Amino acid sequence: MARGKTRLFTIGYEETPHHAVLNELEQAGVKLLVDVRAVASSRRPGFSKSQLAAGLDERGIGYIHLRGLGTPKDGREAARSGDYKTLTKIYRAHLKTPQAREEMDQLKTLMKTAGPICLLCYERDHEHCHRKFIADLVEEAEGVVAKNLTAPQF
Repeated sequence: MARGKTRLFTIGYEETPHHAVLNELEQAGVKLLVDVRAVASSRRPGFSKSQLAAGLDERGIGYIHLRGLGTPKDGREAARSGDYKTLTKIYRAHLKTPQAREEMDQLKTLMKTAGPICLLCYERDHEHCHRKFIADLVEEAEGVVAKNLTAPQF
């Protein structure tokens, strides 16, 4: 891929309609959405795993769920309470687990083969989300710069 083109994006769907997220991904040229939620279900219409994959497929965007890169339950609870220091500690420890390491390797391989990729999670603010940790690690390992996408809210 040509130097200067973004190959790694992140997006959160909090307070964002399904169609707005899909539009944002399509406009950015994303070819593969990597769902990094531990639990790929949602109360928000269109964001559960099968619905999301179907909507992406209609737009020519692939989908993969790497649950091992999702935040463990205690980390999600810390995030909900606004305790980002605890979230950081929990998630850094989680990244050392065999499943997380294996899926991080899988993500790095996808970076080389799948075209522009976007990491998806719920949290709108990427600065307070585990996907920033993932993006930072990929940036360092693959020499790319991640860009956070922000779809219009409702």
